[in-house]
Amino acid sequence: QVQLVESGGGLVQAGGSLRLSCAASGRTFTRYTMGWFRQAPGKEREFVAAVPRSGGSTYYADSVKGRFTISRDNAKNTIYLQMNSLKPEDTAVYYCTAGTYDYGTSRSSYDYWGQGTQVTVSS
Repeated sequence: QVQLVESGGGLVQAGGSLRLSCAASGRTFTRYTMGWFRQAPGKEREFVAAVPRSGGSTYYADSVKGRFTISRDNAKNTIYLQMNSLKPEDTAVYYCTAGTYDYGTSRSSYDYWGQGTQVTVSS
């Protein structure tokens, strides 16, 4: 069992930056691919970014590529999402997730989910 707790959301103006954090419980953090999804009002939850358990390359949705950076600190059981050049369309609840598939971008690839943190970007 893995428990995930997100933090770092908030209100920011367009063009600004935020850094989200996700702390994971348990001793098996390195066994999991860790990722972020987001869900805007009235929309499906969508993949944002992930960092594989294998230590391979990070991967991103096209909509955030070049603006967001995902990273993991295995010593702290924590992942981060640095979000730069934020746009109003980035407004959503952001969810941290963990799974055992490398390079999964669908919800079914992930087994554990946090409660989410709200990110609001004003124009």
